[in-house]
Amino acid sequence: MIKFVLMVNRQGQTRLSRYYHPVELSRRAQLEADVVRCCLGRTKEQRSNADVPMKAANRSRLGGASLELLCFQCSFVEYKDFKLVFRQYAALFIVVGISDGENELAVYELVHNFVEVLDKYFSRVSELDIMFNLDRVHIILDEMIQNGQVLETNKSRILAPLTALDKMAD
Repeated sequence: MIKFVLMVNRQGQTRLSRYYHPVELSRRAQLEADVVRCCLGRTKEQRSNADVPMKAANRSRLGGASLELLCFQCSFVEYKDFKLVFRQYAALFIVVGISDGENELAVYELVHNFVEVLDKYFSRVSELDIMFNLDRVHIILDEMIQNGQVLETNKSRILAPLTALDKMAD
């Protein structure tokens, strides 16, 4: 289950937040700050799947291999009682908090699909498009995800309500 979706810039300013799991307002600011520190604080090499030495504790769990094993650091981070899946697009990071049972790669691709839908609607989406059209971005996100479950991934069907709204406005 998807617990939340955040969109933040490089300075750590939240541009979009949608929670599907109840979080008290007083805790949201702290949660967002921790998540931003956790994801944005990683080096570029760690975000781009660079090899880093595996810790000794992890080696012992794998049978105590004497060879220096390497593991991949990527865009999936375990944080408290859930996992974070994040992806960077230019100056924006999209971070999704998911439960342990959720497929990280499927959510990773869902984030990319979300950005593709935004690109299709805004014709090369930018941070300013998101800031000044936040209601439209929320409509797109709500067409894709409801109650923490993925409902739709087809770009044309996701954009159908916005297309109808735009026609009525003209």
